[in-house]
Amino acid sequence: MTDSLKTEFRCIALDLPGHGTSIGLPQETYTFEGAACSIIQLLDELQIDQAALVGYSMGGRLALYLALNHPERFTGLLLESASPGLEKEEDRAARRAADEEKAQRLETEDFGEFLQDWYRQPLFVSLACDEAVLQETIKARKNNDPSELAKSLRGMGTGSQPSLWRGLPELWIPALAVTGELDEKFVGISRRMAASSTRLKMVVVAGVGHNVRLEAPGAYFTIMQEFMRSL
Repeated sequence: MTDSLKTEFRCIALDLPGHGTSIGLPQETYTFEGAACSIIQLLDELQIDQAALVGYSMGGRLALYLALNHPERFTGLLLESASPGLEKEEDRAARRAADEEKAQRLETEDFGEFLQDWYRQPLFVSLACDEAVLQETIKARKNNDPSELAKSLRGMGTGSQPSLWRGLPELWIPALAVTGELDEKFVGISRRMAASSTRLKMVVVAGVGHNVRLEAPGAYFTIMQEFMRSL
């Protein structure tokens, strides 16, 4: 998808800590603050004063963190199925426990079986309906190192994320939250985000779930292209 955008924009695709080739990093990098600092450092090295942010799921949560903590460096924010986090400490604690259980599975169980289970979660039910897309997604995810994903889950899972809800009214760059119609949880989250920020709008893509860009790539690309052109 970035290849199509390159005709109009300079595109930089980042592997989050623990994903792809971003492995073997200092332990502090596997946190929201550490990952954000690494991205700001990369922008400095590339001599990029400002950029637009696009992020899916965990990447969207990090993008929102960056936009709120380093607003002077960004011109726009596009979030796909992302959340400002959990507001209550007891909810974050429960989620950290659940994330720890998954991290231990990543470290001890067969990685392929873990991925099959991961994408059979209710969150991905619409993606799982298309077996070809599901298996292609799992195949791509197998390129990751499961022990590195475990580090990422411990440091950057939803339970470890600081709640960003209170910062939303202070968001002053243009933002767009994209969700799939069938992902009722994140439609609700995005609707509440839009109600909390005058700069954030939302778009719901019909007939798809959590992973909009895989389930409706054409619609997602059009939304992203139009948003980038508006900045």
